[in-house]
Parts: sequence; structure tokens; C-alpha cells
Amino acid sequence: MFPKSPRSALPDVSVTGTSCAQAFPAQRTLVVDSATEACSVALLDEDGTLLAGDWRMLGRGHAESLVPMIAALPDNGRADRIAVALGPGSFTGVRVGLAAARALALAWHADIVGYSTLDMIAAMAAAERPGLPLAVAMTGGHGEWFVQTYDADSAIDMPLSSLHPEQAVETCPQSLIAGSQAQALLARRVPATGGEALVLWPDARRFALLSPMALTMDVTPIYGRAPDALLPGGIKPASAA
Repeated sequence: MFPKSPRSALPDVSVTGTSCAQAFPAQRTLVVDSATEACSVALLDEDGTLLAGDWRMLGRGHAESLVPMIAALPDNGRADRIAVALGPGSFTGVRVGLAAARALALAWHADIVGYSTLDMIAAMAAAERPGLPLAVAMTGGHGEWFVQTYDADSAIDMPLSSLHPEQAVETCPQSLIAGSQAQALLARRVPATGGEALVLWPDARRFALLSPMALTMDVTPIYGRAPDALLPGGIKPASAA
């Protein structure tokens, strides 16, 4: 899933003269996902088998819960590689996860990679309903939704946007909608056109569903919308993606 495409919104993970498998070799992996209302961690062995994991719907309090969740894993979660959700999602949740992942990678001399929360949702949805085009709709900021669409081969068809619900409905004609706002999106369609909603939040325990092409060595936060703060002179910074 998620073959590299010029339409992809993810940073390019390719390295000149290096295959994707070489760039991301099989390693024992700690996965940290605290970018949304949910918070999850997982420890996987070299072949992607889940050794242990935890998933909690926190809403708030990720900073207080994340480190104890990691510490409860076998060997305190120690791994050769750390994979972290980059967003989009909660500004605080994204930063908490990245800070923990970077600190552990430094302490353990581990590799660190990132992935999009929307790609995780799409991978989870595709595992349940393979071979279908789909849209992912997740809670954003200020009443907006983070939206991204995928074709039947799970390649990104429309890159990440932060849209008002009415705009999201117009933008996403797919019959399969996944994410925290999946039911809400279908309910807003007028006239009702049917479809299926898979209400999902990212789950670190499902990390093995992601293709290596969905991973990036550029662990820059994906905020999905421009910051609310203004630069001097009232200039609004560009959205960090």
C-alpha cells in the first residue's frame, strides 16, 4: 500500500542509490502515536510481529500518560528504531510524541522515522475493506476537518487539506469514509447518497499495515493548517506540512 507517487503529500523517503528496504531495514521497533485524541504505543519485533502494545482514548493528558505507557512495554520499550506519528492532529499531542521519540532515539542510539496519522487510518481502513477508494476525515482545529483521499490502490489521490465540514463533504464523494469524523461526513451529505463510515483513530499496534513507502526520515511535524499566531506585521505563517 501507499506506493510512492508524485501526488503523495509525504516527504520523499528515497535515498539516491538506496532502495526503500535498505533505507528502512527490518528492526525491532517502538511505535509512538499521540497525535490525536487517542494515545497508543507498540513494540514490534524485526518481522513486524506485535510483541506488546497499549491504546487509550485520552482526549487530554498525553504528556502524563505516554511515558508510563512506553515504560510498561517489555524492556521498557527499548528498540533499534522508533516510529512516531507526525500528525496532523492535536498540536500538543504531536509535540509530545515527537519529544518522547527524539529523546529515546538519542538515549538508545536508535533510528527514528515518522508517518502521517491519515496514512495510518487509511491503512487500517484498507485492511478492513481492501481494494476500495476511500477518504479519511479526522478532527482538525477550529471546527475544521483534516481530509485526505486515496484511490483503490491506496495511493494518495488528494493531498492533506484542512476544510470546513461543508467543504469536506463536497470534496469527498467516496463511498468509504474512515476516521473520527467519518459518520459526521456521511450524515452531512444532502441528498443522502449512502456509503460506509469506519470510525477509526490511529493505533500504533497496527503499524505493520503501513508500507515502508509511508515512512519518512524527515520527522517534521505535520500540522495540516497554518498556525493561529501571526508574524510581525500581521503576516500569517505558511502551514507546516
